[in-house]
Amino acid sequence: MLGMSVGVEIASFLIEAVFSLYIAAVLLRLLLGFARASFNNPLSQFLVKITNPILVPMRRFIPSIGSIDSSAVILAFVLTFIKVSLLFLAQTHSIQFPTSLIFALGELIKSIIWIYIIALILQAVISWVGNTQSNPIIPLINSLTAPILRPIRKIVPLVGMMDLSPLVAILGLNILLIIVTNIFR
Repeated sequence: MLGMSVGVEIASFLIEAVFSLYIAAVLLRLLLGFARASFNNPLSQFLVKITNPILVPMRRFIPSIGSIDSSAVILAFVLTFIKVSLLFLAQTHSIQFPTSLIFALGELIKSIIWIYIIALILQAVISWVGNTQSNPIIPLINSLTAPILRPIRKIVPLVGMMDLSPLVAILGLNILLIIVTNIFR
């Protein structure tokens, strides 16, 4: 019995890690495209290279809606649904289809929120510790976070030389995360 639970724990960890990393790559590509970030950046090129094998064929059948890459949205949702279903299967030996669909939607929304939280934290840390001009990730993070920070900066003024808008955004995103977690519980 002990070996069985360890096996389930290892399987759950591997499913969570592999799927979450690829879903994050698809979501980052989607969000960077939505923010009109430069795709000449090395990180952008990496995201394009690892997501193109699935997204390019999907785009033949699924058109974009405005500036939203519908193929990436569908791919992220389907991968999240598969991840959730496999985790249910590993832990309960069954898949509850409607529950998996709803839970997958919640997980996808939470993943997007976490991407923004992590980007805001990285942006703050990098701005504190060093030369932001030579780091190729800075323009991408700035592009990604700009749509969130722009409206907050109109309301929250600078305090001396300190921009508190990232802190306000992180607090707001954490509140949103709590709300989403409770809705999709």
